[in-house]
Amino acid sequence: MPNQNTPPKLLDQVRDRIRVKHYSIRTETQYVQWIKRFILFHNKRHPQEMGAVEVEAFLTHLAVEGHVSASTQNQALSALLFLYKEVLLMDLPWLDNVVRAKQPKRLPVVLTRSEVREVLTRMKGVYALMANLLYGTGMRLMECVRLRVKDVDFERGEILIRDGKGGKDRVTVLPSSVAAGLQAHLTQRQALFEDDKRLGKAGVFLPDALDRKYPNAATEWTWQYIFPAGSYSLDPRSGLERRHHIDEKLLQRAMKKAVQAVGITKSATPHTLRHSFATHLLESGYDIRTVQELLGHSDVSTTMIYTHVLNKGGKGVISPLDLLV
Repeated sequence: MPNQNTPPKLLDQVRDRIRVKHYSIRTETQYVQWIKRFILFHNKRHPQEMGAVEVEAFLTHLAVEGHVSASTQNQALSALLFLYKEVLLMDLPWLDNVVRAKQPKRLPVVLTRSEVREVLTRMKGVYALMANLLYGTGMRLMECVRLRVKDVDFERGEILIRDGKGGKDRVTVLPSSVAAGLQAHLTQRQALFEDDKRLGKAGVFLPDALDRKYPNAATEWTWQYIFPAGSYSLDPRSGLERRHHIDEKLLQRAMKKAVQAVGITKSATPHTLRHSFATHLLESGYDIRTVQELLGHSDVSTTMIYTHVLNKGGKGVISPLDLLV
């Protein structure tokens, strides 16, 4: 029997601290993986025996030898900063010697209105409904996947997006053209919920320890995911078997097939529908601050990127050759 006074292992301490801070399970998985790689890179030395020099060496290796993207390197850096600041309670000096992976400046991929129409027409069932919502609301993929029944207000024509990027809530528009289809889907979803209830498996994951504050909320209809998984799965944190939300990869595959069927050569993904939403709103003359609010951008400069992909060609300049003709 293990000694009760034995301190928890380092990675268990990391997991515990992440859960105290209410980080997502995805962030937990990624942070733990990066910390493992960091330790293995330095021949299994304990991070407490290392510091800024070793962190810089690891991040530089990722950029120079691993050729990782800037976002991947930043994710690794965030994981290590979390380890030192939140778990080991050590402050690292400014990491100015790290070789940063170059952040490419690319314009977002945007579909034309006719391309969007063709892609959406090719999609069927629940994937068509989700794709229509992505384009009609400007939601991110995971924001759509994690929607709950209580988030949709049909009377006001609004969708409340909870705990979006940066932990922020925001409100976006519910397209009237998708409302009837969404209501029909919810009717079928409620029947599935009643089946789960009879089996004693109607519980759902609740964020921010709400399951302790409101013990019965997990089995209430309003907290259920709108787009559920097709089967039950074990919650990696609680160990409970229940129905989670749909796997986002299924929607990604469905859209990829639709894009290929239409013959579009652009690298269009579900996130492309969000880009298209923003661009088409600006084309229609909506104020950029309104678009910023609907997208949930903290800074309007992030939204400004869409002004560079408006369907005007060459920033709206008329070619002198066209004037000659």
